[in-house]
Amino acid sequence: MHTREEKLAAFGRYLDVLDTLREKCPWDRKQTNESLRPNTIEETFELCDALMKDDKDEICKELGDVLLHVCFYARIGEEQGDFDIADVCNRSVDKLIFRHPHVYHPSQVGAPDPKPLPYGEDSEDGVQTTKVKDVEQVLDNWEQIKQKEKGGNKTVLSGVPNALPSLIKAYRIQDKARHVGFDWEQKEDVWKKVREELDELEAELKREDKERSTEELGDFLFSVINAARLYKLNPDNALEHTNQKFIRRFNYVEEHTLKQGKLLTETSLEEKDRLWEEAKTSERNVPEKKKNK
Repeated sequence: MHTREEKLAAFGRYLDVLDTLREKCPWDRKQTNESLRPNTIEETFELCDALMKDDKDEICKELGDVLLHVCFYARIGEEQGDFDIADVCNRSVDKLIFRHPHVYHPSQVGAPDPKPLPYGEDSEDGVQTTKVKDVEQVLDNWEQIKQKEKGGNKTVLSGVPNALPSLIKAYRIQDKARHVGFDWEQKEDVWKKVREELDELEAELKREDKERSTEELGDFLFSVINAARLYKLNPDNALEHTNQKFIRRFNYVEEHTLKQGKLLTETSLEEKDRLWEEAKTSERNVPEKKKNK
């Protein structure tokens, strides 16, 4: 691994190259916040894909691509006289200090070289950090502190981005509500709600009322996501693992069908099911990390 000096030098080299490209490359020179936005979304999803596969080399590469976009937006901000990469870093650091009163005291915001203070003890200037019992209290404090920040969230749910994918948004909405005490007293109680929503969905599907069925489907999915959260499972990760599992098995079925000189449309459902079970059996002896690559 590299020393702190080597890391700082590498980041400085990164910014130097970006500055040169912005001035001398026709493509880089013409980019704007709006033109870069679609690429940023794509690069973020590529990083997420590498993370799910736990591919260390791809993670490193994709982190670089995302970092490029962060630095590029900061460079555009600097050109427009709004902010630069130092402002981005300093604002982020100050926010981290302010939101971690169990490590730093908020009075250290803006300090050139903030040092962590002893837990719950007085520092040289008399300030004191906040004691916390566990991770849950840290998360609860985090949400409450965010609403006290200057320019921070004015309401509990205002910090949930509208552009989030619906599944992740539902999880974040529920999680934020939890931090202010709006949650089930016992996690087991959620199953009554899940079953209730499933019954209501089934009833509307039998009536063939598409509008009401769509509404009830949303309620059912929301309740299942809520159950996952209560049991400390990430529904987005879980669904993506299932997506990848289905893709592997379906590809197995398709590949073995083509080897027989047939198309999937020419294969009976019974034969597809047989190959599907065969694919499941073959996976049981493959380590999980190898499956994801």
